[in-house]
Amino acid sequence: MHILFTGGTGLIGSHLIPRLLARGDSVSVVTRNVAKAREKLGENVAFWSGLNQQRDLNGIDAVINLAGEPIADKRWSARQKQLLCESRWRITEQIASLINASSTPPSVLISGSATGFYGDAGELVLTEDDPGQEEFTHQLCARWETLARAAESERTRVCLLRTGVVLAKKGGALSRMKLPFKLGVGGPLGSGRQYMPWIHLDDMLNAILWLLDTPSLRGPFNMVAPYAVRNEQFAATLGEVMHRPAVVRTPASAIKLLMGESAVLVLGGQHVLPGRLEASGFHFRWYQLDEALQDVV
Repeated sequence: MHILFTGGTGLIGSHLIPRLLARGDSVSVVTRNVAKAREKLGENVAFWSGLNQQRDLNGIDAVINLAGEPIADKRWSARQKQLLCESRWRITEQIASLINASSTPPSVLISGSATGFYGDAGELVLTEDDPGQEEFTHQLCARWETLARAAESERTRVCLLRTGVVLAKKGGALSRMKLPFKLGVGGPLGSGRQYMPWIHLDDMLNAILWLLDTPSLRGPFNMVAPYAVRNEQFAATLGEVMHRPAVVRTPASAIKLLMGESAVLVLGGQHVLPGRLEASGFHFRWYQLDEALQDVV
């Protein structure tokens, strides 16, 4: 397959692309910085400096669209919110337009989203059929998904990745979580009762390949492990795996002072289940949080 990739230098893309190459696929990556992307991804990948000069996507078999400004790196000023939205919406709209302009369009578009689609859902148990709460993360993800769905037709299916916290050995949210534990000041955030949807990087990559290779699958998929945990359980397990205490609770007020509106990313949560992924026949490797953390920490 010839696969067009956006977000190829991110955590998921930089691990998935070598798997695609190893199985014989060819990969083209859309990037604003070709030299930096080539340094990270190697010479076996083709690079596009943008989509503006493309008239269609004839010759592309599949598109994996994971581009987007990191959502938790900065406080959510009005400008930052606009950047978070535009970095996802604009390129997704471009991709959908190019697919629709193609006489032989890609057979599948796999496009990013997040469990933030559901907003801060409290104790509700969520499947892909549940609507989201009307807050910023839902608005961002809902529009992102709608723009991707515009590419859907009898010839092109669209799969949407509602992704939780991806656990990896290097990079991602876990790299930031480990620091306070190393310093001996780790522990629950706020009440600690909020659910924290997670997935091991290996399961994330395998699930994307599953969606890529299974022609019957389309629509939203919760990319999370089958067993959700609360933040306090995650903290306790991480502390145990790192052989460090996990008793220093960070008050919600301090987190809100530091992060502003974006504090909802850690103080809110979603009890999300991967219903459609499991129903499709996909088998997770990492079910238990302690085993997953032992592998990546």
